[in-house]
Amino acid sequence: MAKQILVTGGLGFIGSHTVVELQNAGFDVVVIDDLSNTTLKVLDQIAEITGKKPSFEQIDLRIKQDVKNFFDKYQVDGIIHFAAFKAVGESMHKPLDYYENNLGALVYLLQEMRDRKLDNFIFSSSCTVYGQADELPITEKAPVKKAESVYGNTKQIGEEIIQDASKAHGINAIALRYFNPVGAHPSTKIGELPLGVPQNLIPFITQTAAGIREELSVFGDDYPTPDGTAVRDYIHVVDLAKAHIAALNRLIEKKNKESYEFFNVGTGKGSSVLEVINAFETANDVKLKYKIVDRRAGDITAAYADTTIANKELAWKTELGLQEALKSAWEWQLKQK
Repeated sequence: MAKQILVTGGLGFIGSHTVVELQNAGFDVVVIDDLSNTTLKVLDQIAEITGKKPSFEQIDLRIKQDVKNFFDKYQVDGIIHFAAFKAVGESMHKPLDYYENNLGALVYLLQEMRDRKLDNFIFSSSCTVYGQADELPITEKAPVKKAESVYGNTKQIGEEIIQDASKAHGINAIALRYFNPVGAHPSTKIGELPLGVPQNLIPFITQTAAGIREELSVFGDDYPTPDGTAVRDYIHVVDLAKAHIAALNRLIEKKNKESYEFFNVGTGKGSSVLEVINAFETANDVKLKYKIVDRRAGDITAAYADTTIANKELAWKTELGLQEALKSAWEWQLKQK
């Protein structure tokens, strides 16, 4: 009998791609989403890609009783937890909203796992836990520094909560520390479509190219990098989704070496904002209108991954490059009406 996996935030950008990969791998999926940054249409698009519609519950995970009611209704064999607010800039202006949403929901899920003796928890973490790392590329041995943003702090505290719960209650858990997910599914049926003004670079690029946004703001050109703009590790969302399947299988097959583990998930290559803009223009034969503006609070200079441990322990590695990601992102944008 197929194992049933709960995916919170499963209609979001990374969540929806992971649901597709889970279903393709033979898992049954139940999605929780509050639809605060996505639409129900994504459920149908997942079904079009995989031939199967996942079960769905619209739940705000901040409401403890609703979380309890869900677990009264469903028996799950594992949880992949994406549901969170995720904009670095916004988190600096709405810290209490971020702490309530990103940490409260996590605690309620873990309490239900403890009370019902459930296992196998995968946490959507972030390279922001490293802050501005002393050495690049960033390995898992890099110290977790004081967060540069409230969002980053919720990921740090989230990992600490999981580690403590794992130790006390025997919950096996893996935190995947993503770098910067980009791109869209090759079917162009799902992709990154934030509601309102995009907070991430790639959807702002595609919306600017499509004429939805007047111009792209590049936050700072005075960083100590080759062209002065911030450097990040951009990973294709399909590669990232597959890392979750590898992590889930590791837990289900009891191949984890500790009750709590964490892995860097990136490409190992850093690209500056201007390099991404140039790569987008080249890949899609489109010109972008952009301007340099002041740095944004909470942003660091550079971050890119050393993925050696994830490659070895998860038997996973990226297969798609930046050009492919930017091409798929643009094809996805062109299909939006």
